[in-house]
Parts: sequence; C-alpha cells; structure tokens
Amino acid sequence: MNVPAPGLPARVRIHEVGARDGLQNEKTAVPTAVKAEFIHRLAAAGLTTIEATSFVHPKWVPQLADAEQLFPELGDLAGVHLPVLVPNERGLDRALALGATRIAVFGSATETFASRNLNRTVAESLAMFEPVVARAKEGGAHVRGYLSMCFGDPWEGPVPVHQVVRVAKALLDLGCDELSLGDTIGVATPGHVVALLGELGEAGVPTDRIGVHFHDTYGQALSNTLAALGHGVTTVDASAGGLGGCPYAKSATGNLATEDLVWMLDGLGIETGVDLTALTATSAWMAEQLGRPSPSRTVRALSHKE
Repeated sequence: MNVPAPGLPARVRIHEVGARDGLQNEKTAVPTAVKAEFIHRLAAAGLTTIEATSFVHPKWVPQLADAEQLFPELGDLAGVHLPVLVPNERGLDRALALGATRIAVFGSATETFASRNLNRTVAESLAMFEPVVARAKEGGAHVRGYLSMCFGDPWEGPVPVHQVVRVAKALLDLGCDELSLGDTIGVATPGHVVALLGELGEAGVPTDRIGVHFHDTYGQALSNTLAALGHGVTTVDASAGGLGGCPYAKSATGNLATEDLVWMLDGLGIETGVDLTALTATSAWMAEQLGRPSPSRTVRALSHKE
C-alpha cells in the first residue's frame, strides 16, 4: 500500500552504484559486455544516475581495469548521468579523454583508512584532490566527493562527528558540487545520522548538497536512510541487488539494495522514477551472471512470487 508519512521529500534521486562500487568487490572480473548490459538494463528500469566505473590504476582495482573499453559502450544512454571515480590527475586525464562529464573523488574522514586506501594522510589526500576538482570544474564537469568512514572505522572505532564535519567542509571548499556521506562498515544508527546531519547544517553545509551511502552490515541501512530523508536529504546511494562492500575494509558488507530502497520509497509515496519490476529482473539477471543469489530481500521476495 502507498501510505505517505509526514515530513518526507516528494521525490528522491537514487545514485546507483552497483556497476562500480558493487562489481569492484567481486573476486573475479565481470566481462565488459556483461557490465555494459547491466548498466543499460539499469537505465531501462528508470535509473538516471548510474556510476559506471573507476579510473583507478588496475593494480589496485583489477575488476575495473576495463574502464577505457566500457565507457564508450555507454554513449547511447541519452539523459543518463554516468559518474566515474578518479583517484588523481592521471585518472582524471583518462576519464576526460573519454568524454566523462561527472567525476567523483573518494576521501576518508579517518587517518587510518586514508593511509590504507590512499597511502596518504587526510590532509595529503585533500591536497591530491585539489587539482583534480579544479581541473574537472574548469572543464565543466560535475564533481561528487565521497567521504568514507563517517560513522565508524574498523581500526579507530567510533568517528567523532566534528571530525567528519571538518573533512566534509574541506571537500566542499575544494569545489565539490555534492558530498556523499559513507557508512563504510555499516555501524550507523538513526540518531547518529541525525546528529551528523544536524552538525553539518550548523556548519553551513546545505542539505541539498548531501547524499547518504549506507552499508547494511547490521540491517540498519533503511532505517538510517529514513532518518536522513526526515532531515531533508533527497539523494540516496544504493546498489542494485545489494552488490558491493569495500575491498579495503574487510568488515564492510553489501550496500543498501536499490530494490529494498525503492520498495520503501514506493510505499511512502515518494517518487523515484524507477520501475521496481524491471529493476528486480535486472538484479536477478546479474545474480545469474555472478553465479549466486541476490542478497536483496526484495529481489528474493519478488523473484519467488514469479
């Protein structure tokens, strides 16, 4: 049943990350043709922002080593935004050479994860991103800043809210158009989400420039999303079929499944533009390509009904 609740947005933009954040965590590489079909199917289901790939050196993320081969296969997707992740200026050069118009950089709110993921301190990583963001903006590209470990870090434990706010503001000060707050190991709870969003607001960060990216390690991703929506957030990251995790944080399990998110939003009467039936079929198809069942509860429930 469609039963709206008060205080929630009328529409939510889903930032689909399955093709990048999801597939980068697979043990074996998915063929380029399968990735391209996956993205086309996601677009046909109504998703208009689909993170396509990453221009990270293949040594670090071998599953996405085919970025140069994949991205040109997506040129027919008119009206679909195809963000790509770039780690540095070399990655930016590769992305821009293929005509990418949406760029993402990936930072950390904690020193340990910055060291393990980027081989730099937080300050050094921000310095590395500065020319990337500047050059991307000069070229007319939209820039998203990912901020990982916003709620907890497997090495440092709970992350102080003020620490997250400081790095978040630094990313926006570099020129990022939007910021994605990542619960990389899935330890956030709704009160923590509201507290962080509240302090970001007090620090002058507009809610309309914030997206949320929850992992479902403890089954809290949907409740955390609902808390963020109640605070005015209208951009939510999700991964078709619940694919993904983080190769640099072993305690990070799958992302919030896009189908589970759409089921909740449909029930609340919140527009997404996504056809849940088509999306479920796409994730069931992708699960077949990967040779295992989808972890998404909605995919399993609807596929069983069929």
